Amino acid sequence: MTTIRSLWAAAIGTVLGTAASAAPYPTAATPAAIDRGAITEVTATMSVTVALQLRNEDQIQPLIEALYTPGAPEYGKFITPQEFAAEFGPSAETVAALTQHFEAAGLTVSRTTTTLLTVTGSSAALAAEFGVQLHDFEVPAAAGSDAYHFRAPINAVQLAPDIAATVRGVFGLDTRPRFRPHLKHPGPARPSQGGQLQSHWSSAPATDDPPGAWTVVDFGQYYNVVPLYQHGITGKNRSVGIITLASFHDSDAFAYWHSIGLKPPRDKIHTINVDGGAGPPSDAAGSDETTLDVEQSGGVAPDSPVYVYVAPNTDQGFLDAFARAIDSNVVDTLSTSWGGWEWLDAVANNVSPPEVIDPTNGRHTTELLAFNDILTQAALQGQSAFDAAGDSGSYDASGAGNYFPQPQYSLILAVDDPAAQPYMTAVGGTTLPGPQVFDLPHGKTLTINVADEIAWSWSYLDPLCKALHQDPATTCGTFPVGGGGGVSSFFPLPFYQDGIAGIATTAHGQQLIDYTHKHPEVLVTLPSGFHGRNVPDISVNADPDTGYIFYYTSDQTGFGISGFNGGTSFAAPLMNGVAALLDQGLGHRVGLLNLALYHLLRSGNAYGGHDAPLHDIDHGDNEYYRATPGYDPASGVGTPNVANLLEALQSQSN
Repeated sequence: MTTIRSLWAAAIGTVLGTAASAAPYPTAATPAAIDRGAITEVTATMSVTVALQLRNEDQIQPLIEALYTPGAPEYGKFITPQEFAAEFGPSAETVAALTQHFEAAGLTVSRTTTTLLTVTGSSAALAAEFGVQLHDFEVPAAAGSDAYHFRAPINAVQLAPDIAATVRGVFGLDTRPRFRPHLKHPGPARPSQGGQLQSHWSSAPATDDPPGAWTVVDFGQYYNVVPLYQHGITGKNRSVGIITLASFHDSDAFAYWHSIGLKPPRDKIHTINVDGGAGPPSDAAGSDETTLDVEQSGGVAPDSPVYVYVAPNTDQGFLDAFARAIDSNVVDTLSTSWGGWEWLDAVANNVSPPEVIDPTNGRHTTELLAFNDILTQAALQGQSAFDAAGDSGSYDASGAGNYFPQPQYSLILAVDDPAAQPYMTAVGGTTLPGPQVFDLPHGKTLTINVADEIAWSWSYLDPLCKALHQDPATTCGTFPVGGGGGVSSFFPLPFYQDGIAGIATTAHGQQLIDYTHKHPEVLVTLPSGFHGRNVPDISVNADPDTGYIFYYTSDQTGFGISGFNGGTSFAAPLMNGVAALLDQGLGHRVGLLNLALYHLLRSGNAYGGHDAPLHDIDHGDNEYYRATPGYDPASGVGTPNVANLLEALQSQSN
């Protein structure tokens, strides 16, 4: 019988050694990990992150509603990290009791952020404290990567009764990489040419470059950012943050910015290594993701400094990086383009509060809630947060090279985390309008014309697959591909989406089935009809066939400039840069953008007219959900007219 634990090792290729090496992010092609047995170096020092429960949780949502409701006395009066700690952080007595408990076990304790403790000691002492057996796992060498090791417990974590009520979770006992970047390259054939296109907005010029060769300049022209620049709104006195799990060469970003006429100061980029950083840059680790994130966000907001928080690709590293960026409160807005299937590490059990089971070992954990606590702090402090919604359309676990590929496993409707977090703005993808001309064998060509900007999936490329005599579902590589979107089956519908037309519930009959054995086995059954958080919230161009260029130094091929890149990896940092512009234009932080977006929908002033802040995407799909008038889980509220959006936000503030 296949266990979820063996499934993880075989299908995902669990990998990661230490922060000193750059381990590849997980894909379906990663070799299965080999259990080398119990860790024998019992005196080796290691550190784990212990996430603590918040206090006064029943007061959080009412405060967020007040902070973001125009006309309310508290509107826009975001709190400081010190105020957050005093009102909602664990009490001094709780921290003291936990410190005393861990020190009595021979461990040392430091408080790194409001909600996180770093607990350090020998592997034997930590294993004893949390009741686990730690094993060493080896991942064999594969194309583009060397063999490496990671550690992981082979049994469930056990919390001592006297600390269980105040601990949210323990992270870092398992050092496998967890998360994937959402960068997407062209499909079966790259368009050989594309036409120039005019913006939706009559006040904006046509883009300088054709789709597929876009820079942030073209993004600014098409989505009407240019009027902000003309009024001196360039991100001055605002800062953007990037949360990432791979290192990069900052010279690539400077080369990109210089190429489009920007003259950034030498100190524009500030790199903060969290938990030792992510090791040297490498393609397999996802350094291209970090590079484009910095280029896009820093290019849209040319006068904003960029703070890059680089951590190892582990649950501990990702959590610690978010906490560092948010608790320090240096950045006004931040983004990440990394994530993983919401249920990869957790299975909701339909209880309240929801019990969460780690599918790698069946233990109860609260990783999703630990992230939620940190993002709650960001929303209260007025920090905007954006995440890529994913590139496998409505099937986040099933895309090409993803965790559970077809035909070995069934398709399952799924969303990505942390995009599905309620205090995160999930950014989906669109395809730009215009003709795409493809070169076919024997000197022939095929033109596919996209009449309007549509929700991104590659279903519009079905004629190309047919011309190439390939099956879209198997050999063509076009399914499932598209902007991530759907319904969370863990997080309930947040208050700001309540009553919005077009909001969906989870579909019926969603099961992850393993077909690799004689008798197919149901591995996961998702809840049906669950009123969950809907993603995405907003979208912009993300289709590689109408995508972008970026500058990148590969550890395999050296420096290069490549075109026809896409994925919601581009969409999230672009909106991150936009948020810095909005902050400057408003004279204060906009904070969690979701509240303003759904307020616009309720007001009836979101679409139509020359001053509309949003453009409704009502054509296309993301493989399951179709774009319809208004909100939909394929494109969210649509795409922004940035200049008009700023004016709408200014009106809300008055």
